[in-house]
Amino acid sequence: MMVLQLGLERKINVALRFALAVAVVEYPYAWIAVEFEHVITSSPVVVHNLQLWGAIIMTVIGVVSLWTVRKPSTISVKLQQSGFRRGIILSILNPQAIPFWIALTAYLKLQGWIDISTTWRLHSYIFGTSVGAFALLSLFTLMANRVASSINDNRLLRMIPGLVLLFLGAIGFIRYFLF
Repeated sequence: MMVLQLGLERKINVALRFALAVAVVEYPYAWIAVEFEHVITSSPVVVHNLQLWGAIIMTVIGVVSLWTVRKPSTISVKLQQSGFRRGIILSILNPQAIPFWIALTAYLKLQGWIDISTTWRLHSYIFGTSVGAFALLSLFTLMANRVASSINDNRLLRMIPGLVLLFLGAIGFIRYFLF
C-alpha cells in the first residue's frame, strides 16, 4: 500500500528506498518461516497469537497513518522523507510475511517445485524472496507513478492506506475472536 501511495505522490526515490528496506527485512522473515516451519505450523498457540499480533499491528499502523495525515509530527515528516527508515520500521512491525512464507514454502515443497535441503538452495530461495519483493514493489511504484497524473493529490488518497490497514486489522480481530 505504501509504495502505491508514494508512487501516486510521485515520490519515486522514496518509494524505491522503501521497497529496498522491505526486501532487506523480507530475508530474515522468510528464513524464520522456512527454518521454523514445522514448529510454527504444529503449534496452534503460536499460529493463533501470530494472528492477534498481526491484527494489533495493522490497526496501530492504520491509526498512526490516519493520524499523520491529519496532524503530521516532526517524526512522521522525517519518516515520510526517508523511505528506507519507514520501510524498515513498518516491515519489522509487520510479521505477516512469516505466515505467508510458511504457507507458500509448504505448498511449493508439497508440489515438489522446490528443494531447500542444502544451505545453498535454502539461501538461494530466501534471497529470491527478497529480490522478488523488491522487484514487485518497484513495479507497483512505477505503475502508480504512471497513473498519478490522472489522480489529483487529495487527503482521501493519503488516507487510503490507513483505512485499508484498519480494515485488515478489524478482519484480524474478528477472525481471532470469532473463529
